[in-house]
Amino acid sequence: MKKIIDISWPLTNGMQEYKDRKSVKLEQINTIETKGSRDFLLCMNNHTGTHVDGPSHMLPMGKNLSELGLEKLIGPAVVIDCTSSLEKVTVDVLKGIPLIPEIIVLLQTKNSFRSASEHFDTNFIYLDTVAAEYLVAQKVKAVGIDYLGIERNQPDHQTHKVLLQHDIPIIEGLRLAHVQAGNYMFFCLPLLLENVDSAPARAVLQEV
Repeated sequence: MKKIIDISWPLTNGMQEYKDRKSVKLEQINTIETKGSRDFLLCMNNHTGTHVDGPSHMLPMGKNLSELGLEKLIGPAVVIDCTSSLEKVTVDVLKGIPLIPEIIVLLQTKNSFRSASEHFDTNFIYLDTVAAEYLVAQKVKAVGIDYLGIERNQPDHQTHKVLLQHDIPIIEGLRLAHVQAGNYMFFCLPLLLENVDSAPARAVLQEV
């Protein structure tokens, strides 16, 4: 089997969360000694760690995540080296990369080199609106980024809306520091939560 690379954010107590909201609670409630088996209680926001945003996250009439179909999150992908971007990923960074229709684009930025447990950094690298519009024009299937948000300081959430209004799901919270830029197969399986905008997911790459 070709190599599988896990690019998911580990879920732990005290992990980094969006704007340090501290929603994660992972607590052992049974032990082998007392109950004959181990059990844990997990509570968290649905936008915790690696997760997928569906259209209803930002659009009043948008589809729920479960309505999009898993084919949106499985298929050929390209990891794009955006580590030269100091504030945001712009269209100039993307134009040098050949993008075929229906490819999944994963943005590797300086965010990946931050610890998964440090405090949330409000100055993370994000995808600007013009670059999002460019990706829509290239007919990409999904877009992922290596932080817990794909935009920052956008009062009307335009980066999200540009992608989601075209039913392009957004994968946030990827970990890409250990990944070489290039082409892969991508598999991302969000939890099957009905009637919600977004869901936590496990995301992996397979070498081609």
